[in-house]
Amino acid sequence: MMSPMSELEDATLSGRRQRITDMLEERGSVRVSELVRILGVTDTSIRRDLTVLEQEGLLRRVHGGAVSFPANLRARWYSEKLHMRLPQKKRIGAAAARLVGSGDTLIVDSGTTTLQVIAHMPASLRVGGMLTVVTNSIPLSQEMQTWASPNLILLGGLYLPDYQATVGPHALEDLSRITADKAFMGADGLTLSEGITTGHILMADLDRMMAARARQVILTTDSSKLGIAGLVQVIALKKIHMLITDQDAPPEVVEAIRAEGVEVLLV
Repeated sequence: MMSPMSELEDATLSGRRQRITDMLEERGSVRVSELVRILGVTDTSIRRDLTVLEQEGLLRRVHGGAVSFPANLRARWYSEKLHMRLPQKKRIGAAAARLVGSGDTLIVDSGTTTLQVIAHMPASLRVGGMLTVVTNSIPLSQEMQTWASPNLILLGGLYLPDYQATVGPHALEDLSRITADKAFMGADGLTLSEGITTGHILMADLDRMMAARARQVILTTDSSKLGIAGLVQVIALKKIHMLITDQDAPPEVVEAIRAEGVEVLLV
């Protein structure tokens, strides 16, 4: 039985989060500093509220705050991400695909750059079950529908419209039974101190297991993500075997990453 104090705390928390969503509906965006002042709580509490509300699909977190995220904008947001820095993503995907050999089992993350890895897979590996591909990405599974005989394992679980991907306990359980030769990972950010980071807690949990279940971890991300730290750490830099990025990557950042023992391929 819940104590009166616990009931009061839950009511206060629920009321605060409702206030945040009301402000978003009125204004379209809010800032953490503004919410701290208006609601009279710490910035840590506000950031936790925003994380929970983002997981519920009620907003999208941005640097310093959040913006409203109606359900009918989710597909458009993913599509916009898909086309951002597309030439760089295509070069990265093509370079990554050249690392794949016949008989490989691949774990492929749900990012828009990792999608290009599959899109650039040689025709010789698209037939006769030459590859086994394990993914949580719906767009990636749709890409593989064009293959003659795809050997595809699509992880089950909770669907995240923002990422067009599945996450959660069912996806983790499915993945725990698999050992792969290579994991092609994406990232919302990469820094020396935090390694790979992402913006969603459940996505971070799944990405972490993807890396753990592969013999080689290959990060495929364009240079705009370097030096950016997302909300949640996935894995440390030292657990990445190779980074494939574009030639706009700052030389000093590339050298620092190489100094950590990570092979860096610029394309």
